[in-house]
Amino acid sequence: MKGAIEIRWHGRGGQGTKTAALLLAEAAFTIGMYAQGFPEYGPERMGAPITAYNRIASSPITVHSNIYEPDSVVIVDETLIESVDVLRGLKPGGIVLVNSSRDDRTIRRALGDFPGRLYIINAREISEETIGSYFPNIPMLSAVVKCNAIMTDSELTACMTDSLKKKFSTKPQVVQGNLEAVKRTLEELIL
Repeated sequence: MKGAIEIRWHGRGGQGTKTAALLLAEAAFTIGMYAQGFPEYGPERMGAPITAYNRIASSPITVHSNIYEPDSVVIVDETLIESVDVLRGLKPGGIVLVNSSRDDRTIRRALGDFPGRLYIINAREISEETIGSYFPNIPMLSAVVKCNAIMTDSELTACMTDSLKKKFSTKPQVVQGNLEAVKRTLEELIL
C-alpha cells in the first residue's frame, strides 16, 4: 500500500511475535496513526513458525490482506532464516531486523545477498537481563519502531507504559522489566 509502512514478522509460537504486532498497531493508533496488526493463522503450537503483519499509515488503510512486499522484515527467531524464505518480497532497500548475538557479516551471509539495510539486536540478552525470561517481543517491537522511525522514543515509551500497565495491572514487576527492555533496546540499537 502506497504511503504505508508494511512489516512482516517471523517468529515461533510462544515468543510473543503476534503480541508484538498487535502492541505495535495499538501504539501507532495511540499517537494518531492508522494501523493494522494481525497474525497469519496456521497450525499454531509452541515453537512452530508463525507470521504476523503490520500496516501503519498517516491516512486510512483500505487494504485488508497479508503483506506480500514488506518494507521491513522482523526475524524474531534467527533459526527461521534456514527454513523460511524470510526475505520473500522484501522491497529493494528494505529493512531486515534480526534477533541475534551474531555479527553483521555472519547474518548477511546466512541471509544471502539482499539490497537492503540490516539491523541486529540481541533481544534474548536484553529480555533475560531486564524481564528475567526469554521474551524477545518487546525488544523487537522497540527495535522495529526505531528502525522504521514510526514514532519517537518518548512516544513509544509512553505508549508501552500505558499498554503494559493495563495488561499487567497485577504484576508491576513485569511492567518495569518490559519498560527497561524498551529503554535498553532503544539505547543499544545502532542505526
